[in-house]
Amino acid sequence: MQIKTTKRILVTGATGQIGSELTLELRKKYGKDNVVAAGHKRKPSEKLAESGPFEFVDTTNKENIVAVVKKYGIDTIYHLAAVLSATGEENPQLAWHVNMDGLYNVLETAREQKITRVFWPSSIAVFGPDAPRVNTPQNAVLIPQTMYGVTKVAGELLCNYYFTRFGLDVRSVRYPGIISNETLPGGGTTDYAVEIFYEAIKKRRYTCFVREDTVLPMMYMPDCIKATMDLMEADPAKIKHRTSYNVTAMSFSAGELVAEIKKHIPDFLCEYKPDFRQKIADSWPMSLDDSAARKEWGWKPKYDLATMTKDMIEKLSKRFAEGSFN
Repeated sequence: MQIKTTKRILVTGATGQIGSELTLELRKKYGKDNVVAAGHKRKPSEKLAESGPFEFVDTTNKENIVAVVKKYGIDTIYHLAAVLSATGEENPQLAWHVNMDGLYNVLETAREQKITRVFWPSSIAVFGPDAPRVNTPQNAVLIPQTMYGVTKVAGELLCNYYFTRFGLDVRSVRYPGIISNETLPGGGTTDYAVEIFYEAIKKRRYTCFVREDTVLPMMYMPDCIKATMDLMEADPAKIKHRTSYNVTAMSFSAGELVAEIKKHIPDFLCEYKPDFRQKIADSWPMSLDDSAARKEWGWKPKYDLATMTKDMIEKLSKRFAEGSFN
């Protein structure tokens, strides 16, 4: 009997901010033909399309997922397809449908098709004003004030249920704000921390949709990918939390980010005009206690505000100069 040693991975939401970069890293590690990227309506970037197989998949349609799983012999799923926080407040019904029905379909497919392991990201959006905002603990009360947060709390409980009831190896982290120089985010409350770099380099000015003193936990994309892959590769015996792990790398205010950018672009100007996203940000943690992730499976970030800002500006400046954006 031949023993299977190579993972066959499906990444849903692969055209999104995190999925697009995670897919490329997974292909480096496991081979380009062994990682299937799946998106719904957005076409894949040229880099993503050329690096391996791509399928259009609507995760709210279970048969779509099952067909791809069978076609490629999938044994591991990274389920990243979701409607994010700000977009979710503009259309809460869509957020519930995509986030909950999509997750349920993935978990049911995994149960029925004997999928070995599933990754699903939760978010700091699970926390609400009843949780401590500074050094928010792993097991703080979860009473969010956004539909996105509601779907993440429900999703955490559903993932835990599939582990305890069916033994499905589901793993999750609560992503903070994610900062990337590759793919723009799509409808999140922490998007300002990405947009600001593009506008600083292109126009030397930015209008920020949260207050100058708004502090939120953040993470640079390389650390986000590292946390995701480290958790998925960890010994199952080390995974003590089957809801979701707090993970973070840094916390800073919008004003502190502006000050750090000005060290590299002295004439950069930022204006603050808070919109409806300010209320969402004010209900979220300012910093996280991720000691459980550090202790149980060795989580440790590489980047802080200074090193992240330097790297973002260097990489974006080079890409703007070369005109190499997708």
